[in-house]
Amino acid sequence: MRRLQLAGHKPLALVGGATGLIGDPSGRSTERQLNSTEIVAEWVNRIQDQVSRFLSFEGENAARMVNNLDWADPMSAINFLRDVGTHFPVNKMLAREVVASRLETGLSFTEFSYQLLQGMDFLELHRRFGCVLQGGGSDQWGNLTAGTDLIRRVTGNHVHAISTPLLTKPDGTKYGKTAGGAIWLDPELTSPDAFFQYWINVGDNEVSKLLRTFSFKPREEIEDLEKRSAARPEARIGQLALAEELTTLVHGAQKMEKAIAASQRC
Repeated sequence: MRRLQLAGHKPLALVGGATGLIGDPSGRSTERQLNSTEIVAEWVNRIQDQVSRFLSFEGENAARMVNNLDWADPMSAINFLRDVGTHFPVNKMLAREVVASRLETGLSFTEFSYQLLQGMDFLELHRRFGCVLQGGGSDQWGNLTAGTDLIRRVTGNHVHAISTPLLTKPDGTKYGKTAGGAIWLDPELTSPDAFFQYWINVGDNEVSKLLRTFSFKPREEIEDLEKRSAARPEARIGQLALAEELTTLVHGAQKMEKAIAASQRC
């Protein structure tokens, strides 16, 4: 979203006040534990605060924070089935890889319906704000296309979806809370010092990919960092640049300076 905003687009940062109550079946072999509305509401507030650090909410292409609970909560089950469910062929829903893989171990109707909710999100964003592009990780492709299909069926309009490959570790597993070994944006879960140190400690074989993924430095500067890192790997030049930039972005310059000081004392 930040890169698209820097290119002149207007991001709609969607937080899942509704979908967070359900849970996406992707990436799991068992049913998710459902959390209370109070817990999910707290998560939404935290995520909104975290997302706000990456986007600008002022200017001609100001970002907007939106919560899918705003349109999902007032809708009755009957209206949801009539207005949304009628446009989703069950045979196509069952053909989704994530659904098919869960049929053997068990999949509740609650998680099965997640793709309807995400499809409705895109429809509502299209109706309310003229949204024509939804983005997500490659594991969300089925949910993304559920939205494009729903908009086409309901309005006749053609919209677009873009997915990005999931960032994976050298062993091929993905980063994230489900897979374990997560790096959190919340300072209560990963302190600024630990956050800084995490990037300092990434392997030499990872630093180039991570710089190109996360850094907003000019391409020429990133390529220079790669060359200097390759020439002097013991200096961890690329890792230090990555740690300084990301810690500043997520926690602010003051916390980044403290993290550098703490690192130098170790």
